[in-house]
Amino acid sequence: MFVLVEMVDTVRIPPWQFERKLNDSIAEELNKKLANKVVYNVGLCICLFDITKLEDAYVFPGDGASHTKVHFRYVVFHPFLDEILIGKIKGCSPEGVHGFFDDILIPPESLQQPAKFDEAEQVWVWEYETEEGAHDLYMDTGEEIRFRVVDESFVDTSPTGPSSAEATSSSEELPKKEAPYTLVGSISEPGLGLLSWWTSS
Repeated sequence: MFVLVEMVDTVRIPPWQFERKLNDSIAEELNKKLANKVVYNVGLCICLFDITKLEDAYVFPGDGASHTKVHFRYVVFHPFLDEILIGKIKGCSPEGVHGFFDDILIPPESLQQPAKFDEAEQVWVWEYETEEGAHDLYMDTGEEIRFRVVDESFVDTSPTGPSSAEATSSSEELPKKEAPYTLVGSISEPGLGLLSWWTSS
């Protein structure tokens, strides 16, 4: 789920931080820049793990800050495919079950079957068949769920200039904001789904 990624970046330290230890200033700047951000094809950055190498620092004309090339390792959330994760259901919609946060989705075809979406309750329901008949098992918000990661998607959300088609369209139409990193899960096998389904009472 969490991996250490080796990275290289040039860190700018403003003059008013020169009285501090260089490593402390660099660590703070790297966390400001990367923590809770998605790096394309890498994952969701969590926090700095360590600094492995500092190269020479330079001060450029017209800028009193120092610029240091830094080699470091960062803790990144990037589950591998087929990894089993446990999280809490954030909500349900006709598109599926959202876990942890909105960017983890379990689509309807990947739920335990047969499943249906209850419009009134806004939850998905597994119609579990037993010898006594079908029982409705609800996937309520806040319940803990175990799922398998089956796919991931990175989208480059870097800003781009307006195209000619966008320039002629109405300024009131806002483009749909895409998530930079999305996981697709599945609970369509025994042992997966709500933890309460599989615990003995």
